[in-house]
Amino acid sequence: MTIEPEGIAAPAGDQRTTSLSRLLTLVHQHGMLSRAQLTRLTGLNRSTVGVLIGQLVADGLVFESAPAGGTQVGRPSPEVRPNPGVAALAVNPEVDAVTIGLVGLGGRVIKKIRYNTGRIPTAAEAVNIAAAVIAGMRGELDSDYRVVGIGVAVPGLVTAADGMVRHAPHLGWHGEPVAELLADACGYPTAVSNDASLAAEAELVFGAAAGSRNAVYLNGGASGIGGGIISEGRLLAGASGFAGEFGHTLVRSNGARCHCGALGCLQTEVRRAPLLDLLGLDAGEPGELAGALGASTDPLVAAEVRRQLGFLAIALRTVVNVFNPEAIVLDGFLAALDAAAPGELAAGVAAQALEEPAAQVAIRPAALGADLMMVGAAELAFAPLLADPSAA
Repeated sequence: MTIEPEGIAAPAGDQRTTSLSRLLTLVHQHGMLSRAQLTRLTGLNRSTVGVLIGQLVADGLVFESAPAGGTQVGRPSPEVRPNPGVAALAVNPEVDAVTIGLVGLGGRVIKKIRYNTGRIPTAAEAVNIAAAVIAGMRGELDSDYRVVGIGVAVPGLVTAADGMVRHAPHLGWHGEPVAELLADACGYPTAVSNDASLAAEAELVFGAAAGSRNAVYLNGGASGIGGGIISEGRLLAGASGFAGEFGHTLVRSNGARCHCGALGCLQTEVRRAPLLDLLGLDAGEPGELAGALGASTDPLVAAEVRRQLGFLAIALRTVVNVFNPEAIVLDGFLAALDAAAPGELAAGVAAQALEEPAAQVAIRPAALGADLMMVGAAELAFAPLLADPSAA
């Protein structure tokens, strides 16, 4: 039970929970804010902010310190920071590896372990790998961290309510209860969602879409093209969490058949494999592909880049017209494509989309790099804590 200082009224009941949630979320997203800034951003009075921050400090979720420097006039406002000892585990199964990370409150990746599988892991194998790695970290986790749960980012369709992977075509997973399996194996609350949707949230909070209320994120990788939609500052999930499958946007009516059964999907025309083949590269990291594309003088490479950018522009025309975003964030090999021919994609979108929404959108590369999936998956695990800090 929290005792309020005499003469200071704090919000009661649901209002208090909402206020604590808002304060902790702001500190988590910004990394550091002064009490004065928190007062301004929340609209709460200074005394109430002081009481609530005191509760978050007592609960070990944030800590306060004197402001750096000594130029401020008057009484300095304490700086509030998230406690990085409050952490989430993140898991990202891919076609050739399972990556496990530890992410502190505030979005900083503390540790990341990539376990190469050499082949596509089954759901059971991915769970066993993650559980074994987490078991190896258990001594450190128990002594140094307060782990709130596990977030799993899967390249496929996931039912958000129960963490069931309905269909992950590139992994070959169908109807896999990943959340239940991993929770049973590790003992931590576990939530599962689509990897690109989680990446969209991470870029909105910590990366290239920060400050935007309406943004679209598209990622291109070995598993195809996925994405996420941020509408009025919130992830647009759809009825069951399946929204954002931009890889299945129609871009060529007489195109190749996609694994989904349709013809001419974006991910049948815009693909990483042809670029790697032309450059003589293995999969590697997106940065390696970007560097090779930028250095290449091969006309065949340039032609393939232009061809793929043309189809990507068709898809983004639809994105701009339907969602009217402030920002479109490109990740993976899509960012490498855009960087290989600067301005060409933006010009293609501007030439095809409606004039007004096209003039408002900025196309940007993702900012979080190799840590993106870890940060996104961790946000899934942090969500219950941020929604109700007092329940933790």
